[in-house]
Amino acid sequence: MKELPEEIKATYILAVVIMMLFVGFIIFVVLMYNRKQLLYFKEKQLKEAEYQNQLLQKELEKQKLIEKERERISHDMHDDLGAGISALKLHSEFLKQKVNDDDLQNDIDELLKTSEEMNISMREMLWSLNSGNDTLERFIDYAIIYSGNFLKKTKIVLKSECIDIISDTPISTELRRNLFLCLKEAVNNIYKHSRADTLKLSFYQDRNIFIMKISDNGTGIPEECHKGNGLRNMKRRMSDIEGKCEITPEDPGTSLTFEVVL
Repeated sequence: MKELPEEIKATYILAVVIMMLFVGFIIFVVLMYNRKQLLYFKEKQLKEAEYQNQLLQKELEKQKLIEKERERISHDMHDDLGAGISALKLHSEFLKQKVNDDDLQNDIDELLKTSEEMNISMREMLWSLNSGNDTLERFIDYAIIYSGNFLKKTKIVLKSECIDIISDTPISTELRRNLFLCLKEAVNNIYKHSRADTLKLSFYQDRNIFIMKISDNGTGIPEECHKGNGLRNMKRRMSDIEGKCEITPEDPGTSLTFEVVL
């Protein structure tokens, strides 16, 4: 077999070297392009993260302003409205001591009753406005205290239980207020209609699911009352916060279950 001439060999080697350099150049260009693209995407991600951080900062500032305004309204209500209601109640009590007319005394009693109801409503509003109460622990404590105070002059015994509750779990003001109004309606209905002697509050947490169950050992809810305003209002409130309200007959009594995603 003949060997290739030296000139052809040199040309062949040169062609191979040129081809390898060309391939190396292509690989280099591709690597540089990929690196540039990677740097571009990283820069874009950093800008996006910075933009999101700015949005978050603005939202946090907005939330702080809202909380500050809530606190201001709360303090103003406590100082002005609270003082006014207390003064009204005090003057009514003095006036009652001075009059002898039975009809007038009855009117004053109604005035005292109204002022006490206004005072209770104001305390509920102050609790609602206070951002320091936006945890499950605070909500559950207040729900139990409210129910206990409501039932203390009745023959109904209050029981309560908490299962797997993480105390510092945050709960929004909207959820907290709607759940409380449902509890208030339920406790009032049990007192008025159930003829129960025991009311049990149960609170459960499963990750981000919160369940409040209100049970009694009364006569149950008649079928015709299932469409009453009280139950309809509770279901509407739970629907507004994308929650569920279920009524379960028991033997004896009834259970109302409220479930929300925190």
